[in-house]
Amino acid sequence: MKLVSAVPIDEGQRARLRAIVPELEIVESKSYTDAGMGDLLDASTMALYAFRVPEDLMERAPNLQWLQLLGAGCEHLHGNPVMDGRVRITTASGVQSSPIAEYVLGVILGHYRWLPQSTRAQLKRDWLDQAAVMRGARELRRRTVGVVGYGSIGREVARLAKPFGTRVFALKRDPSKKADSGYTVEGTGDPDGSIPERFYGPDEFLSMLPECDVVVLAMPVTPETEGMMNAEAFAAMKARSFLVNVARGNVLDESALMDALRDGPMEGAALDVFDQEPLPEDSPLWDIENLVVTAHISGASRAQLRRCFELVEQNLQRFVADEPMINPVDPALGY
Repeated sequence: MKLVSAVPIDEGQRARLRAIVPELEIVESKSYTDAGMGDLLDASTMALYAFRVPEDLMERAPNLQWLQLLGAGCEHLHGNPVMDGRVRITTASGVQSSPIAEYVLGVILGHYRWLPQSTRAQLKRDWLDQAAVMRGARELRRRTVGVVGYGSIGREVARLAKPFGTRVFALKRDPSKKADSGYTVEGTGDPDGSIPERFYGPDEFLSMLPECDVVVLAMPVTPETEGMMNAEAFAAMKARSFLVNVARGNVLDESALMDALRDGPMEGAALDVFDQEPLPEDSPLWDIENLVVTAHISGASRAQLRRCFELVEQNLQRFVADEPMINPVDPALGY
């Protein structure tokens, strides 16, 4: 059995994988992308561990049986023949939930405690007007946080937000299914779905928004969620609300966001994902003072590859035993 990996696998990790499959052949490209990976794929490749894959993956690896993604999303596979049901595809959902949720809470608290304004003032050696801070700074306590997409990231956001005295609302595709069976780092998340005060379905999106002081976008990209945060949705937002997007750039209309930030009702936002990445230097988003722009770094953590490997190890055991795998992709749903 041949496993091609886009990331380094050290000797200790190789030994752990070969304890499961003694004859396992492990080949590394170390590219993190499809660059340089194509030449390693052939008819003997049964498993692939990667973030991005070549467009002609199934031609290069016609006997591929399992694709383990390094990322939580699989929207980049839409339209690729690998999604036709022949290959078992699993994601790394849950691996990055902790750092991304910490990022979300960080930008929310920064907004409420005026940290962006303080940073700009420091760079100009300008002592902030105390009266202005008193009028503008607020507490997160007793605010309502609405999480759109209650997967591993959304659940960890809810767990971190709750101790601040917030109410948590959650929107998911099927609100009747509150439990989470995906990969979860021990002690994190909300596996049984007990934190939200109320669950909403997709058809209740516009009715949830006016109830929320903070809205966190953490849903997968599907035909239903693409462009979901549009002008109508921004108009429904609560006065002085704050938005965080850690989903994907195309779930949000950036032009409508700019209008909502300049003219209301929103007070601020933080974007870690964009329609075009890197964000072009001439993008008007850079110049909006009440918008925090970060370079798709919310999931960055030294622990990521270690957790990814632990997931690969568990899924390899399930793969060879022909058991249900962790974080399976449903091609019909697209995630």
